[in-house]
Order: sequence, then structure tokens, then C-alpha cells
Amino acid sequence: MTRRVVLFLLAAFLLIGTAGQAQAAGYRYWSFWDRDGGKWVYATQGPSLVRPSDGDVQGFRFAVSENSGDAAQPRGTADFASICAKTPAKDGSKRVALVLDFGTGPDAPSGETPPAPRTACAQVSPAATTADALAAVADPLRYNTNALLCAIAGYPKSGCGEQVSQKQNSSATAAPKTAEDDDGPSVGLYAGIAVIAALAAAGAWQARRRRNAPR
Repeated sequence: MTRRVVLFLLAAFLLIGTAGQAQAAGYRYWSFWDRDGGKWVYATQGPSLVRPSDGDVQGFRFAVSENSGDAAQPRGTADFASICAKTPAKDGSKRVALVLDFGTGPDAPSGETPPAPRTACAQVSPAATTADALAAVADPLRYNTNALLCAIAGYPKSGCGEQVSQKQNSSATAAPKTAEDDDGPSVGLYAGIAVIAALAAAGAWQARRRRNAPR
């Protein structure tokens, strides 16, 4: 009986250890950002719901990420004065500075090459949403049936928020390997095996003790 329990624990532990080493999955999509002073802040609403004010700076970045916490931000400086320098203010309209970062080669869908990052100054009506501003300067846009933004300026040609394993996404930053973690079992795995071995030894000792006990 003791042997069965130990073997079960060992199998369960090895299964958990293998699952922990599995590659995490991410999603390839356009993320939406607001510029707050000198930093980017992940937008809490979609571009079709946000109504920016005159002078706002907003950004979009195409990349693979697991969630908003590790999403790649638009690259480059984002300054309204420089982006909209050649677009004078006009009565009855507002100006919205947009930073469009099409991402890197490793984040691109198979067979596609991302365009170079660019900026644009959208001059739209005061009631316009960010989606309206984007359509004014980066058409064609593509959305899916759930109103998720799939493509800006026609990029990418296909796909929309598809799941991608991080192993496929070579742009993800990985910590350098050492001799201790070079594709081998983790320290935790060795420690767990040692614990199970100790349990096995204790079980065997108890079994011998019961056999040798006077009847």
C-alpha cells in the first residue's frame, strides 16, 4: 500500500513539473494606449468608445503578449507639438496625435513584414472617437465581429487576436540560461523527488517494523 502511494505521488509531482515547464501562450493583437505626461498607460476602453480631447496623444502597438501587464508599448517619443506641428488648429475641430507602431518581425504573422512605425495628426470633429481619428489617417481598418481592432492601415492582412505560444514568439525577452537551468529539471523538481524518496524510505521502514513486530 505504501509503495502505491509513493508511486502515485511521484507520478503526480513529475506531471506538475512538466506542466510548469510548458510554454505560456500569448495573443497577437493591436494594443491601445494613452499618453499620460511622459509615459504610456494601457487604455481601459476600446478606441470606438474613447472620445479624446484636442491635444491628446494616443498610441497603438502590434505585438504578442499574454495580457495588458506585459503588453509591448509603442516605441519612440510621443509629443503632440511635434506630431501636429504641420496641422494648425481649426475652429469646429480637434487634433489628436497618434503613434502607430506596427511591431517587429518576430511578432508579425507568417509571411508578413511590419511597416515602419509612424505618427499622424488626425483633425476630426469634436465628437469624434479615437476610432474615427484612426480611420482618418490610417485607413483601411479591419475589425472582427466583436468589434476588436484587427488591422491598421491594412496590417496585418489576416488574423485577429489569435493565440500564439511564446516559444513561437522569438521577440520575447528571455533570461540567459546557466548550467543549472539548461533545459534540465528545476531545483524544485529535485527537491520534490528527494521528499518523495524520504517518504518511501519511511514507508519501507514502517513496513519492516510491522513485519518484525511480535504477534
